[in-house]
Amino acid sequence: MNPKLRSILFWIHLVCGLIVGLVVGVMSFTGAAIAFESQIIDWADRDARHAAPPAEGTPRLTLEEMIAKVKEAKPAVPPSGVTVSPEADSMVTVALGRGAAVYVHPYTGEVREPGAQGWRSFFHTMEELHRWLAASGDNRAVGKAITGVANLAFLFLGITGLFLWWPRKWTLRSMRPVLWFRRGLKGKARDFNWHNVIGFWSLPVLVVLTASGAVISYKWASNLVFTLTGNEPPAAQGPIASAPAAVPTPAPGTQPQPLDAQFAAVMKQSNAWETITLRLATPQGAGAPGGRPEGAPRGEGAPRGEGGPRAEGGARGEGGARGEGRAEGRGGPKGPQASAFTVREQERWPLFATNTVSLDPFTAQPLKTETYADFNSGRKLRTWLRFLHTGEALGWVGQLIAALASFGAVFLVYTGYALSWRRFVPRRKTQPVASEAPVAPPAESNKNAA
Repeated sequence: MNPKLRSILFWIHLVCGLIVGLVVGVMSFTGAAIAFESQIIDWADRDARHAAPPAEGTPRLTLEEMIAKVKEAKPAVPPSGVTVSPEADSMVTVALGRGAAVYVHPYTGEVREPGAQGWRSFFHTMEELHRWLAASGDNRAVGKAITGVANLAFLFLGITGLFLWWPRKWTLRSMRPVLWFRRGLKGKARDFNWHNVIGFWSLPVLVVLTASGAVISYKWASNLVFTLTGNEPPAAQGPIASAPAAVPTPAPGTQPQPLDAQFAAVMKQSNAWETITLRLATPQGAGAPGGRPEGAPRGEGAPRGEGGPRAEGGARGEGGARGEGRAEGRGGPKGPQASAFTVREQERWPLFATNTVSLDPFTAQPLKTETYADFNSGRKLRTWLRFLHTGEALGWVGQLIAALASFGAVFLVYTGYALSWRRFVPRRKTQPVASEAPVAPPAESNKNAA
């Protein structure tokens, strides 16, 4: 590389890093902290999700009766979703608005609060810091803008760092100091070695994390994904929803089928399923249906919430760098609306794939089924980027890789600041004070003394 160009890139890299380094450090640390949120919450909440066996002969409550129990216990927030699992001892999950959920015993009607409140509080704090630096109220938009810009700047730092790292000679001797950690180094040499080694090995992952974060944060970046794949960008930013299925106008006085009958119709046409979720209509201002409570698995169309058990059968959704939370088609069409079910099957690929089944609520007949395979190439890539951002696209292995790269970015920030400090504030070298040399006595004095 031309030395002059290299010098220009170096100073741009250094100044940019100094400006956004603290924000990048916060986002990297919190990103590593919440990498395994779903697994930790599920483990800590395992007892709360378990339904104790009822007395023999006890009939199972209908889903309408369970929802009525929740409304009675939680009158302030309307139910927004119902999730059932195939296990006989599983509680039924009822989502409340966008930010909470409770468990309901299917035989006794007991409404149980989620457990693991300490973990939930921790992850909530980490998410707030990660998305908008824990800002609140009107300042939240400012915090989100700062994290979005810092994410883009971090992508730029990674690309320019690769050019600055590029060795002049590709020899083992010249490559070894920047490919692996060296023992016995201290001070500037140690920080330089760590900065290069961690930057080199984590760069591919960090580029994916930051590029996908930009796609989640900015509509222009999301639209670019569709444009590059030759597809029309969606009208709104956020979790992408297909046009709702049209429901034939029922005869006057026709009542919707019971929810249990509708769930049974979905189960009948689904393969071995893990969860089935029905989004419930909610009053305006109560939050979009399908909100993901905190600790629920992450998924397209289910924003990160603030408390509650696993719900909606989806994964952690988009917002800021980790969640947008605005779905297309809010408000819905006029007239009868289809019952929209989200089905997560046990054998699925990609791992984040779900099926959306629309039913006629008056006949329980399927109107439309949409799977991942039905997405156009733009929506497929957009969804992959969403789950690559957290590593969940590749399961726990991907989450571990994303967590390690995020934790490595914390050290990149530290070593970057340390190297800059030594450059701009060099340590003063202390000069040893020379001791005065003894003065030899005059020769004459020596003679007199003799």
